[in-house]
Amino acid sequence: MDLSAHSRLRNLLELLAGYGLVFAVIWTPMPAQRILYWLAVVCIVVFTILRRDTLHSLGLAPTGALRSSWIVAGALALAALAVVIAKLLGTLHRIPRADSFPLNFRMGGYVVWAFLQEFLLQIFVLTRLMRLLPRRSMAIAAAALLFAAAHIPNPVLVVLTLVWGFIACPLFLRYRNLYALGLAHGILGICVAMTVPNAMHHHMRVGLGYLRYHPRHYRIQRSRAPQTVSTQAWVMDDAAILLSDRQARP
Repeated sequence: MDLSAHSRLRNLLELLAGYGLVFAVIWTPMPAQRILYWLAVVCIVVFTILRRDTLHSLGLAPTGALRSSWIVAGALALAALAVVIAKLLGTLHRIPRADSFPLNFRMGGYVVWAFLQEFLLQIFVLTRLMRLLPRRSMAIAAAALLFAAAHIPNPVLVVLTLVWGFIACPLFLRYRNLYALGLAHGILGICVAMTVPNAMHHHMRVGLGYLRYHPRHYRIQRSRAPQTVSTQAWVMDDAAILLSDRQARP
């Protein structure tokens, strides 16, 4: 096997393993879900480290911050417009309260989660698809479709993440800045949680979490719920609980 074929095979296997584990997490009930979650984290981290990419290629270098700052400004403007429209339509609502964490902590936790999602989409998925597919446009389309597929069966998030994938991937390739994309992602995710009725997106859940959602069970802790996977927004307490020391313990 020549070097090019070996490289393509490696990218394909890494993509299948990483994305397959993420998909399994979304559709697996607790407690097996927690095991798969940490397996996916280890797998993705190890694959990324072994690549020995530069901070610039990972989108983590400070260069380009000013050039890409308009992305955050655009997200804020879009969120403000959505809030005004939601207020006129009567769908604007507060983020539901949670007993375990204050609202600002949960919102901060979600911004971190949004940044991690951008890392998965851009660094783990898109860059490998760029090496596997002959054209950049094909890689962007495939990455957007995979990102949207990870939000099935939530109809709101499938549509929004598909659109976001087609927007965010070209922006990453142009600016190589994950910070702007992560912050914009967080702003828009929080906006969706506040402006779209929970009855439509089931507290931003996907997979089994969407199917098993019931509004009366909102205050149940994640560790006790049968399934509480949320992505695009683990808004807001699920992300904070996941990031806490208590949840990190097996």
